[in-house]
Amino acid sequence: MIPSFRVVWTHTAERDLVGVIDYIALDSPGNALHILKKIRRQVDALKDHPERGRIVPELQAQGIGQYRELIVDPWRIVFRITEGSVYILALLDARRNVEDFLLQRLVR
Repeated sequence: MIPSFRVVWTHTAERDLVGVIDYIALDSPGNALHILKKIRRQVDALKDHPERGRIVPELQAQGIGQYRELIVDPWRIVFRITEGSVYILALLDARRNVEDFLLQRLVR
């Protein structure tokens, strides 16, 4: 059996998640809970399948291939796989142009 990876939310990604859920909860607490569960379920699946998703296209175009993403419409969950761990780095609105944001936040 292949060992599970450890999934770690960075503080920045946790803030992103709280911001999204809090915003949705202003209008619909039930919908916010549903979306939170959906995001958590997708992220938890990375424990057993860390290479799910795709390489972030905007970064790949810049020659940066170590960042991957899951799409939980309309959000993009950006993560990086390291030895035995998956680090959740950002939760972004997929409806926005995020190339500059990704380059600033992830490539320092």
